[in-house]
Amino acid sequence: MNSLKNKSLVSINDFSPREIESILETAARFEEDPPGRLLSGRVIAALFFEPSTRTRLSFESAVKRLDGQIIGFAEAGSSSVSKGESLKDTIRTVSNYSDLIVMRHSIEGSARYASEISPVPIINAGDGANQHPTQTLLDLYSIKKTQGTLDGLNIFMVGDLKYGRTVHSLLIALSNYKTTFNFISPAELRMPDEYKIILDKKGLKYYEHDDFTEIISRADIVYMTRVQRERFSDPLEYEKVKNIYVLRNEMLENTKENLRILHPLPRVNEIEPEVDENPKAYYFEQALNGVFVRQAIITSILDLI
Repeated sequence: MNSLKNKSLVSINDFSPREIESILETAARFEEDPPGRLLSGRVIAALFFEPSTRTRLSFESAVKRLDGQIIGFAEAGSSSVSKGESLKDTIRTVSNYSDLIVMRHSIEGSARYASEISPVPIINAGDGANQHPTQTLLDLYSIKKTQGTLDGLNIFMVGDLKYGRTVHSLLIALSNYKTTFNFISPAELRMPDEYKIILDKKGLKYYEHDDFTEIISRADIVYMTRVQRERFSDPLEYEKVKNIYVLRNEMLENTKENLRILHPLPRVNEIEPEVDENPKAYYFEQALNGVFVRQAIITSILDLI
């Protein structure tokens, strides 16, 4: 029996470790053997109240490659929200036109609220600084694909660990495995205590650093993040920390052979363009993996596989 049938994905906690493994297995199958027209006759709504490029286009590509139809908007200004329509009314209306809703919103908790009022499943494509579970699943897929396992890895998370919803979700997911974490950030952008408490409860090791130049040789995965201007109310605070970590080719010289560099993108200045040609750079392949993973999520929720 498909335990994911009609299930919303708001937080990575909504899927059990076994359900996550099922998504990763399905994505691998889809990558190896594209499944054709599984979404024929289905309509997916993509409601992006907050700007997005990769996530939105990745979902569109995932749906269209399976012969599904996609409707929606790419920014709130092009919807009736600009006329003052409530989120509740938008969700209840759009659910009449679609089999499933993908939603990104700037307010934390908005996706959970939408899932409680929507008669069709909701997939959270990011709610403020809270969670980004489909990014987490494609990150897990990328890690497993490059490392052969999700167990026993040393994960470096670098940059904006306070507001970065991708690292929050990924930490929660990797806490189900024997993961060692290294958090590299300025004091202003430390990983919030609520996430460190999760690791404490599970007896997992984590270390906090101001720099990673001297310790990068220990890493299996370096997960770079940009410092997000939109999360800062004070422009001066943003300017102070925006370029604090920059990954360069010479930093990778004495690192493990299996090391891979991940980044949820968009990149600003935190990875030098010259790194793109390094075999340890994996962020563009990571973005492609999002198509297979999102296909697996949608078809599993709609009980089509």
